Amino acid sequence: MDPLVKLIDVRKCYSSGPKCEVFPLAGINFELFQGERVILFGKSGSGKSTFLNIVGGVDFPTEGQVFFDNRNLTAMHHVDLAYYRRKEVGFIFQSFNLFPTLTVGENVTLPLDLLGIRDYTRARELLAAVGLDGYWKKFPEAISGGEQQRVAIARALVKKPRLILADEPTGNLDQATGNGILKLIDETCRESNAALIMVTHSADAVWLAPRHYRLRSGVLIEDNYVN
Repeated sequence: MDPLVKLIDVRKCYSSGPKCEVFPLAGINFELFQGERVILFGKSGSGKSTFLNIVGGVDFPTEGQVFFDNRNLTAMHHVDLAYYRRKEVGFIFQSFNLFPTLTVGENVTLPLDLLGIRDYTRARELLAAVGLDGYWKKFPEAISGGEQQRVAIARALVKKPRLILADEPTGNLDQATGNGILKLIDETCRESNAALIMVTHSADAVWLAPRHYRLRSGVLIEDNYVN
């Protein structure tokens, strides 16, 4: 069986001049199979979000190749890349990225609308699951940051993506709510056989994935112990 996600010698550098000065990713080789789960640790600025963005087709490597289901994302036309993000990937960002002019319900159902799906039953079920039943017609500015994070999580999971990319999904939530969100992600992965890459600083999330990695000096290191 081929991996769902495959990175081959992926490098990313940033520069303010003609030469690369910062290497958040310095030659990453990585495979993730359908249904597998990975937790990624690392200090702030270590390249964790860059890693997620490259896997999700939001950013591009300076060198190397990224594959999803044997399709080369680094050689993909921007229209096909947009469809990949729309259909296959559920993003949970640190910043909620909710549309302020859309209601909570409209934000959550947007991924379904873009795929031509008009059945909103799952959207309503997910809002109830994250404790926001009755918030359908509210606007993001009228709810708290933690509630906005829960809306963003519901939006990411509503289309049953094959790949979930989560960047500190419980960072703005209290422990009880955060544990509930982790259970919801777990249930979604089981239901859809989705693969998961989750960035977190929380040891409470370790149970969610058997594979743990750490980014250090641009290098991906397998790490089964959380310090």
